[in-house]
Amino acid sequence: MTGGSDVQAGGVLVAMSGGVDSSTAALILKESGHRVVGVTMKLVEDMETGPDGQARVCCSHQDIIDARSVSQKLDFEHQVHNFCQLFRREVIERFVQAYTSGRTPNPCVDCNRRLKFGPLMERAELLGCSRLATGHYAKVELDRKSGRWLLKRARDRSKDQSYFLYGLSQAELARTIFPLGGYLKEEVRALAASRGIVNAQKPDSQDICFVRDGRYDRFLESFGPIGKPGYIINSRGTVLGCHLGLHRYTIGQRRGLGLRLPTSLFVLRLDPDGNTVTVGPEAELYSGSALIDDVNLVSMDRLTGPIQVQARIRYRQREFEATAEPAGKGGIRLVFHEPQKAVAPGQAAVLYQGEVVVGGGTIVRANP
Repeated sequence: MTGGSDVQAGGVLVAMSGGVDSSTAALILKESGHRVVGVTMKLVEDMETGPDGQARVCCSHQDIIDARSVSQKLDFEHQVHNFCQLFRREVIERFVQAYTSGRTPNPCVDCNRRLKFGPLMERAELLGCSRLATGHYAKVELDRKSGRWLLKRARDRSKDQSYFLYGLSQAELARTIFPLGGYLKEEVRALAASRGIVNAQKPDSQDICFVRDGRYDRFLESFGPIGKPGYIINSRGTVLGCHLGLHRYTIGQRRGLGLRLPTSLFVLRLDPDGNTVTVGPEAELYSGSALIDDVNLVSMDRLTGPIQVQARIRYRQREFEATAEPAGKGGIRLVFHEPQKAVAPGQAAVLYQGEVVVGGGTIVRANP
């Protein structure tokens, strides 16, 4: 078991989504002798099905039933706590605001940083639990030389979720357990099946949990008029067409531009001040550096000079070599060893040194 494997008085609160990962995390802890309390976070009201009547999303009534079934089988307490108001303010409204400002947000980072490892830890204390565990694929361990808690990649690289967890503080990491950090996904499913866990073969959740059908534009527009028509231009400022709102576009997008041109063009920039979408050839998508702010450092207290890192600027991307250097007011400038494609403001940039997460932040702009 990864992170705090010793059985401690006070018990462990396990965040249970109703999926196989959190259920197996609870199973591992229970069989290790911990007192387990399962909590399912209700995040959004009335989210049972998608528009087709079939597709469910995270935190549905069925998810709660599945989590409760696991707790009953393994004989530990299970509760449902309502976080709908906090989730709307700290995740959904931030998501909407980012898109209307021409940024591409990462709500999973916000959810972890602002709900699961903050308010949920406070609930753990109220329930007499000294630790919090989740079904994330990551590792946390104490570096006895530096005295800092380290966040590390999971054994299963294809499922590693350390990218979404860079925002955790030292105090939060000290009280966090990731039981699945040393497992492969197929081993997790096999373990759950061997214990008769009801959701052993339940499909993994996909995409953003509160966008029912993957149509971000329709979801954003359900909040009212959030965008207005404007011009699509090229890098020289020549008008090529019209757009229906910045929230419909992301950096690197090629399809759905509505332009009848002989060559393919990609979204290069979104300008909320001028309400323009700048497009251009693929070659213009590449950047040599990026500025990140809202930085949280994990493996060190502060960055005093340039360091070599492996950086990731979107979740489903391989890391690339870069130099991270201080950029004033706590920011970091990333200089890429090779140009990178579609650097999108609003996305998380996470820095690694080998297996260890150095820290991360939010991309402000490319080529600062």
